[in-house]
Amino acid sequence: MNTKLLVLACLLAAGVPAWCDQRFQAEGLVLGVDKARQTVTISHDRVPGFMDAMVMPFQAREPKEIENLRPGTMVGFTLVVGKTSSYVIGITVHPYHSAERDPQQNVLLKVLDQAMHAKSAAPQIEAGKPVPDFKLIDQNSRTVQFSGFKGQVVAITFIYTRCPLPDYCLRLTNNFAQIARRFKDRLGRDLTLLSITFDPEHDSPEMLQRYSAAWKPNTTGWRFLTGTLSTVKQVSGMFGMNFWQDEGLLTHSLHTLVIDREGKLVANLEGNHFSAGQLGDLVEATMKQDAKAITAK
Repeated sequence: MNTKLLVLACLLAAGVPAWCDQRFQAEGLVLGVDKARQTVTISHDRVPGFMDAMVMPFQAREPKEIENLRPGTMVGFTLVVGKTSSYVIGITVHPYHSAERDPQQNVLLKVLDQAMHAKSAAPQIEAGKPVPDFKLIDQNSRTVQFSGFKGQVVAITFIYTRCPLPDYCLRLTNNFAQIARRFKDRLGRDLTLLSITFDPEHDSPEMLQRYSAAWKPNTTGWRFLTGTLSTVKQVSGMFGMNFWQDEGLLTHSLHTLVIDREGKLVANLEGNHFSAGQLGDLVEATMKQDAKAITAK
C-alpha cells in the first residue's frame, strides 16, 4: 500500500494505531505567520511519497516554533499526518552559507569594509520598516525614484553583468525573468522588479541595456538600475548587501527583497537556495495581503 492510501486508511479507521501517524521531512520558504491561529504558510518543495510542491498553511504544534519566523525564511520541518489532523514540528531555520572561494578571507574583508564605512553606513532595514527613498538610473538612462512605485509591490535584487558564476547573479536574474512571465499581466501595474548593479563603474545604462536584452524585459515593469558608486553603496547597505574587489572580481553577498505597496520591507532573502516558484509565491502572497488591507480601508 502506498503512503497516500495508508494515510486514507488511517482517516477511515475507527481506531487509530500508532503506525497511522505518518511523518514526512520537508523544506520550504515561509510566506506568512498567523500567531493567533498558530499557523505558518509555507511554499514547500515536493514531499516525496506524499504531495507535490505547493503553498500550504500548516498548524504548528508548539507556538514557540513559529514565534520568530518571518516571510522569506527558508526552513526545514517535520509534517505529522494523523487520523483527523496534521501539524508541523521541529521547524528549523536554514541559514545561507556562502560558497565563496575563500570564506574566511572574505569574512575578514567584510569586517574591515564595515569598520571603514561604519560612520557613513546607514543601519540595515528590518522587516516591517519603511524603505527610504532613493534615485538611480535605468537601462534607458531614465531616472528612477523608489517612491514612485508606492501602491505597487516591489521586488529588488543585486547583480553585476560580469559575474562569472551561473548560480549567483545569473540565477537571481533568471528568477526575475520567471517572475516577470508569471505576473506579466500585472507587471508595471501591481508589481515592479528592480535589478540593481553593484558595479556601476562598468555597468553603464548602455551595458545594462545589452545585458537585459537576453531576458526581453517589460521595460516599464522590470528595470535594471545603476548610479554613482556612493549611491549604489548606500542603497545596497540598507539591505545588508556587501560587495568588494577581490583579485579583479567582485566578491558579494546575495540578497533579494520583497517590499509591500506601502513601501515597507516584507522580506530580505539571503542567498540563492530558494526557487523562482517560491519567490513568486512570496510576491503573490504580498500582493494578496496588500489587496486585503486596501479593501479593509
